Amino acid sequence: MMQARAFDVPCRIAIEQSEEHFHAHVELADNIAIYPGDRVRVHGDPIRISFGQSVVFDRVATVVRAGPLLRAWTRLVAYFDLAELYEVSFNPGSLK
Repeated sequence: MMQARAFDVPCRIAIEQSEEHFHAHVELADNIAIYPGDRVRVHGDPIRISFGQSVVFDRVATVVRAGPLLRAWTRLVAYFDLAELYEVSFNPGSLK
């Protein structure tokens, strides 16, 4: 049986902007796994918070599953992007 390529799911958005933390996290209901190439779009108006605030919103997100080719391509490209990091050196004498 094939799963639907796109589906809606409830999600929770946690945002904090303070001296201690600066983050925005999205948690999908039922711990739905996201795989390479999948896309997630959270619906609703843009969220703006002031410095020092921490807020949590409940919204709906659409998950679009990647097909086998896009999933493989995403993994391949990510491998080479990661390999670029290997070329970075933190030794003081490496730059001339």
